[in-house]
Amino acid sequence: MTGPSACAVIVPAHNEAATLPATLASVRVALRRPRRSGVEVLLVVVADACTDATAAIAAAAGALVLRESFGSVGQARAAGADAARDRLAAHGEALWLATTDADTVVPPGWLVHQLRHARGGWDCVVGTVRLAAHPALSAARAARHDAHYFAGRPKGPAAWHHPHVHGANLGVAAGPYLAAGGFPPLTHDEDRTLVARLEELGHRILRTDDCPVLTSAREDYRAPHGFGAFLTGLAAD
Repeated sequence: MTGPSACAVIVPAHNEAATLPATLASVRVALRRPRRSGVEVLLVVVADACTDATAAIAAAAGALVLRESFGSVGQARAAGADAARDRLAAHGEALWLATTDADTVVPPGWLVHQLRHARGGWDCVVGTVRLAAHPALSAARAARHDAHYFAGRPKGPAAWHHPHVHGANLGVAAGPYLAAGGFPPLTHDEDRTLVARLEELGHRILRTDDCPVLTSAREDYRAPHGFGAFLTGLAAD
C-alpha cells in the first residue's frame, strides 16, 4: 500500500522556552529517516500566547512558527495542522499529521513507526507516554501513576490496545483528519475528541504501546485539565 508522501509534526507551545529545545532536537532527529526516504517533512510550532522566547527558539530550530494568541491547545493544534496542509498542499491526502507536546521528547524512530503503520492502512496511530525523571516525581507518585496507567496491560508479548489518548503521541492521515472535523477549539481533551470522532466514522485506529514518548512530570503544567493536572491529582490522592 502506498504510504504518505509528506509528514508534518505539529507542536503547540505556551511559554515553553525551558523545555522546547529538547523537544525540537528530538523531533528533528525523528524527521531524518523519513526525509532520507523521500518523504517531504515539515516541523510546525504554534507559539500560543507566549511571553517568553518560545517563538525565537522554534525559529532558530528551523520550524515554521505561527505566533497566535488563542490560549487554547485545541486551536493551536488545529492551526498547526491547517498551516501544514497549506504548505504541503501538493500532497493532498497523502499527508500524515503527527503531533507532540513542547515538554515531550520523542524517540528517533517515532515517525518511522507512525509512517510504517500508515502504509499498512491505519488512519490514526494513538501512542503512549512514559514519565521523565523530575524532582516533583516521587517514587510513590510514579508508582500510583503506573498502577493506573498500565491497568489492564496484558502480560507477555501480547499487544496492548490501551485506552489512552495523548496529543503528545498521536498521528493521523490528512483525509480522515478533515472528515472528523480536525482538532476542536477546546482548552483540553481536543485529542480525545478527535480520536472519538474518528472512531464514530469508522476509521482504522491503532492503539499501540510500541513507541512511547517521554513526557514531563512537572507541576507547572500548561493545560489546566491535561496530563500534568492528572499527575498532580495523583499526588494529592
